[in-house]
Amino acid sequence: MSKHRPLAITLGDPAGIGPEIVAKAFAAEPHLMRGAFVAGDAQCLRRAAAIVCGTLPPWPVAVLDSPEEAFDVPPRCLPLVQAASGRELPPLARVSAQAGRIAADCVTWAARAALRGEIEAVVTAPLNKEALAAAGVPYPGHTELLQAEAARHLGRTAGDVPVRMMLANDELRTVLVSIHVSMREALDAVNRDGVLQTLVITHASLARLLGREPRIAVAGLNPHAGEGGLFGREEIDAIAPAIADARARGIDAHGPFAPDTVFMRARKGEFDVVVAMYHDQGLIPVKYLGVEQGVNVTLGLPFVRTSPDHGTAFDIAGTGRADASSLVEAVRMARRLVG
Repeated sequence: MSKHRPLAITLGDPAGIGPEIVAKAFAAEPHLMRGAFVAGDAQCLRRAAAIVCGTLPPWPVAVLDSPEEAFDVPPRCLPLVQAASGRELPPLARVSAQAGRIAADCVTWAARAALRGEIEAVVTAPLNKEALAAAGVPYPGHTELLQAEAARHLGRTAGDVPVRMMLANDELRTVLVSIHVSMREALDAVNRDGVLQTLVITHASLARLLGREPRIAVAGLNPHAGEGGLFGREEIDAIAPAIADARARGIDAHGPFAPDTVFMRARKGEFDVVVAMYHDQGLIPVKYLGVEQGVNVTLGLPFVRTSPDHGTAFDIAGTGRADASSLVEAVRMARRLVG
């Protein structure tokens, strides 16, 4: 790997498996991880290293003064920039405001470093949304927090920095019109402008990733994509007009298709990505194929951000059993996206 700017991996919720999978990723893929560092808390990462190493001596944490030092860290060390102010270790496997604040501080630090051009990408370990709320963080998850930081940096409102979530693995990619909102709010988001904006963002991002124009399928909202208005008019009044608008812009978009079959068509290679109307419609098919290889990508940010597609897994936190495969794939995807 050539010497680019360093890549930041945030710690995640320190009460969950985030620190453990970060430590495992550095041990499993030393070449891939060269030039990467952890935006985190040293004592939390040291605890994770001790957990995953078992009876072997844990890898030492190398505390860096600046991100660019990540390229000079000796082998078998865990490079870290202290991104959260010093606090006591939060208890494992328990939701706490303390853990939520550490996790949010690490993400905020990494986002600001990326926006200043100091790092080439941000890979985020899992957060716990309940812990974020307990800490008073006014955002439900990574996507909204990163969007707010980008908007602040650019001097815009969050609405002027539209972002979308893409979940991807080797078999299927899906992009969502709405993300972490109630089902009622998700239904309200299915409008002509929102669907068109999703198609525009998807087209631009996938063209960069694939190096060619992507073939985009659009899922309907209702059973059988509304069956000509029999089961709802959203396809007629909002989704189909948005697809027509996108095609008028030269975007290769098709649909709306029945949601219960469009993902199978994309998996067989007919399309490069499916635009889904709401969170679970799009994420269940990808996660069903296996979370180990799934990667969450935030489209529309002025920097690259990827993440594993699983959560904090409090049920196995502290056991050393957490699988780092999805985090490794998130790092690999980030490297591809920055070229």
